[in-house]
Amino acid sequence: MPAYDIFNGDADGLCALRQLRLHEPLAAELVTGAKREIALVGRVHAQAGDRLTVLDVSLHDNRDALLAALEAGATCLYFDHHFPGPALVHPGLQAHISYTPEVCTSLLVDAWLGGRFRAWAVAAAFGDNLPRQALEAAKPLQLTAAQLDTLRSLGECLNYNAYGDSVDDLHFHPAALYRRLASFDDPLEFAAHDPAFEELRTAYRSDLGRAAEADPLLATATHLLTLLPDASWSRRVNGPWANYLATANPERAHAVLVQKGDGFTVSVRAPQARPQGADVLCRGFTTGGGRPAAAGITLLPARDLERFIAAFQSAFLSGPPAN
Repeated sequence: MPAYDIFNGDADGLCALRQLRLHEPLAAELVTGAKREIALVGRVHAQAGDRLTVLDVSLHDNRDALLAALEAGATCLYFDHHFPGPALVHPGLQAHISYTPEVCTSLLVDAWLGGRFRAWAVAAAFGDNLPRQALEAAKPLQLTAAQLDTLRSLGECLNYNAYGDSVDDLHFHPAALYRRLASFDDPLEFAAHDPAFEELRTAYRSDLGRAAEADPLLATATHLLTLLPDASWSRRVNGPWANYLATANPERAHAVLVQKGDGFTVSVRAPQARPQGADVLCRGFTTGGGRPAAAGITLLPARDLERFIAAFQSAFLSGPPAN
């Protein structure tokens, strides 16, 4: 029967799938796209007996399509850490969903597999801007500092590649990038032998350098909001630049806006010291969503900019660091 691997095109989705396919090799059709392309289950016209594996996309945004697939007789294995909405219970669904700021999808898969392919989960956690969790997960691997740095860079580069309004903005289509990753059992081997890693690392550094030249629209001790121009490099780097800023100043909330016609694409990061509220803020706008620590808005109309800035300033108030 047909099988479909349906996954977010970022580091977390890629590395989650690589772990599962190392555990259970399976010839499956790859269904993915740019990071913000999350309503992916509806691209599959599932029938009885079909097997779906869904990774790192919100159940909330895929609920109707998933339910239709299950009612048609398909089965589904689902891992995710985004806002799921009400629980969905169905005999054909095996769901592993944890909506907390301390975990990513690859870490959920890693736990399910008993840490068998842990290095992939470490890279994903770094890419999802969870450095503390990445370092904790890496402890049993006894990696050198250089190896840890490579996994950090790899995760960041895989994540960077997924950002854009469409796959046309990306250096590699995520499905093509996954096929390259799938040639390696170990992410360190991929980094050492596939030139895609160095290509992405060079481009990532270049785009970060451009973003660093942008003047902020709002800069206080507690909030920073930056606007980037309407350009492919801006669309590629908006999320990674938000991650970089959040790590550099963990007490401050960050928003990176990219001009998009008569509006903006938005990436929001809650203060890392208090990683809550980004999802609630973004869901207050029509195309917003995400998770507590990191969220976004696909299209913020220009008329809503002042409302967003006011909501952004109100959403993240000072308080004691999270435990």
